[in-house]
Amino acid sequence: MDEQLYTPKNLRIRILHGIRLTLIKMGSATKVELSQKLDISFPTVSKMIVQMEKSGEVLVVGLDKSSGGRRAHRYAYNPEHMLGMSILLEKEETAITIFNCFGEVKEQGVHKNMIHDDLDSLKRLIGDTLAQFPKICAIALGVPGSVKNGRIIYIPGYEKFLNLDLQSCLEESFTIPVVLENDMNAAVLGYHNRTEKFHENQSIVYIYSGHNGPGAGLLINGDVVRGSSFFTGEISFVPLYDDLNFLQAVKQEKESKKGENIESLSRLIASMTAIINPHAVIFSKAEISVEMLERLKKECAKYVPMKHLPNFALSEWREDYLHGLQHLALEHMLSL
Repeated sequence: MDEQLYTPKNLRIRILHGIRLTLIKMGSATKVELSQKLDISFPTVSKMIVQMEKSGEVLVVGLDKSSGGRRAHRYAYNPEHMLGMSILLEKEETAITIFNCFGEVKEQGVHKNMIHDDLDSLKRLIGDTLAQFPKICAIALGVPGSVKNGRIIYIPGYEKFLNLDLQSCLEESFTIPVVLENDMNAAVLGYHNRTEKFHENQSIVYIYSGHNGPGAGLLINGDVVRGSSFFTGEISFVPLYDDLNFLQAVKQEKESKKGENIESLSRLIASMTAIINPHAVIFSKAEISVEMLERLKKECAKYVPMKHLPNFALSEWREDYLHGLQHLALEHMLSL
């Protein structure tokens, strides 16, 4: 790390982030190990560790074996020093999860859906939770709509939240960092981070219908794609036929074919294969069965040669969504 590239404040944040992340990943480390791992001078690491130990952020967990001199202290990160909160704003419910810096869940709760209510209801719920868990340092909130820089720019059916800069509203009310994210972006990020099937530079498409209409999360070369106007993933608008977009085709197909939408999905996947050629397409287990998945592959092969088709996989959408929000909150927590 080139320490002269940053202002003192930014440099301190970067060093803190590096120490926190390294201790969490390694489990424990000495000052020398941290200095070598992060390429930061030993006196700088030593000064930061002393401050972190005084605040209770790091704990001494033992002494290393002596190599002739003084035995070095071994430090571990205190996972309870900071807590994070994730909030799912969905049509049927509002779900809150509290977790520590290791991602361990401390408490989960499901409340009435607040996406139909005004902002004050959500603020009261957050305020009550912060009072109960004063160590919460960051909030990640997911919504079924397109988000641009903390503002909800597209959220059909929930006009009260349309064009609302929800991130700024909550940060001003509670003076802690808030990150607002589209539900499918969070889900594809969560799936990628909690599975070991894919390398960091691979591409994944996550497709889900849910209660709010179809949406997709796209991760290309390891990065979530949001697009020039942050409208990526609104697959309802993809034209599949002369007079039908994807959403209209799905509705028509479900009415005529016992609730299945194999044909419309296969056309959508064929289009995505031809355009971005992803490594995998992920579906929710609640929406697609293993048997349907096999039929979907065969249908896709009518449009695209089988050898170019992505892998198909089933996953737990809610868990992926929660994990993605947790990841976003943890990023903020470790950068404080």
